[in-house]
Amino acid sequence: MEILVVCGAGASSTFVAQRVKQAMRRNGVPYSVRAGNQTSLLHDLDSADLILLGPHLTDSLEDIRGLTAPAGTAVRLLPADIYSDLQGTSALALILEVLPMTDASAAASTRKGLS
Repeated sequence: MEILVVCGAGASSTFVAQRVKQAMRRNGVPYSVRAGNQTSLLHDLDSADLILLGPHLTDSLEDIRGLTAPAGTAVRLLPADIYSDLQGTSALALILEVLPMTDASAAASTRKGLS
């Protein structure tokens, strides 16, 4: 599964994506996450299973959902406090609400106390 974290210019999404990668590693979640920005979003839509938008992109949420609907790509708005979540746990919780995990991945996460 491919997760794309998007912000306006790409700087804050890079920090969030790095924190989420670390949280996924700690919890045995096998997804891939990368950062993007609004400008590259149209090029990145095809490869993403989930797009996480920075909270400052609230006004773009419905437009982006319209673009992703034909492919069935999920789009979620990150919480307003995402930038203070230094462990990446709130973004990871959002990811796990949206994307299904395999039985093996779910078991690993449960053993590590995520579920």
